[in-house]
Amino acid sequence: MRGSLEAVAGQTPRGRFRMELRRLRRSRLYRRRTLTAYAFMLPSLIILGVFIVWPMAQALRISFTDFNVFQSNWVGLENYRKLLNDEAFHNALGNTILYAGITTPVSVGLALVFALLLNRKVRGREFFRAAIFLPVITSLAVAAIAWTFLIDPDIGIVPYWLEQIGIQTGGLGEPTWAMIWVIVVGVWKNVGFYTVMYLAGLQGIPREIYEAAEVDGATTWTRFRTMTWPLLTNTTMFVFVIALIAALQAFDQIFVMTRGGPFFQTETLVMMIYRLGFSEFQMGYAAAVSWVLVLLVFALSLLQIRYFNRRLVRY
Repeated sequence: MRGSLEAVAGQTPRGRFRMELRRLRRSRLYRRRTLTAYAFMLPSLIILGVFIVWPMAQALRISFTDFNVFQSNWVGLENYRKLLNDEAFHNALGNTILYAGITTPVSVGLALVFALLLNRKVRGREFFRAAIFLPVITSLAVAAIAWTFLIDPDIGIVPYWLEQIGIQTGGLGEPTWAMIWVIVVGVWKNVGFYTVMYLAGLQGIPREIYEAAEVDGATTWTRFRTMTWPLLTNTTMFVFVIALIAALQAFDQIFVMTRGGPFFQTETLVMMIYRLGFSEFQMGYAAAVSWVLVLLVFALSLLQIRYFNRRLVRY
């Protein structure tokens, strides 16, 4: 009876597919191709293991110790308990969330606008594409030094321009304006890369869809709302995830422009990790903060992926 049932199952499309898949996996060609694929992946896997996985594992181990330049004793969860009552950690966490919460949507929104404009056939399109992408290939540390002079209230040209339209600005020495200028530089640096991502997504949408909508008399706003935006869901998910990860790990411009000041108003988690590890030599505590950041990045990325997966569009 069992043999007859298996014979019947083998005659169904799904049963035949499974049998064919088992036969393919047992074949020499399949094993050879699998080994070849792993051979090509091996150098990258070794690099990832040595420079990413191994350091992360060591940081996790160190986070359970009071490791510094003089000693290393096992303290268990003491570093993580300390984080709960550490005002400096709460301040850095709040600054990180504030920076990422503003920089990410602003960068992605501007990138979408620029991509929509640059996707049109306008004069000088290549020049504007290069101009928007130029900050991406510019060293952020060097650019941050230039921005420090540009936004100086005494000699900077940006405050002068803003003053002409009635906006009074402060410098990096003022707590409120310091975070604003750091966010401005972060957006300026990354928006070009996200624009390129959106341009790739726009150019991957079939033109026939727009042509059919134009024949039906759909307006520009209707085409964007009902066609362009839904078909860019896949691209938006990718851009939002990498933008959020980049914002949560912001360091360069903050280190050069403010070093976390004034009064720790621009100190993010990465800046706090640097201060604890390389200025105060509290390696164990710094490792604990770094792993909190890892878990934060993982959790927020997972939430974004789950949110956008429900809205993925395939065409």
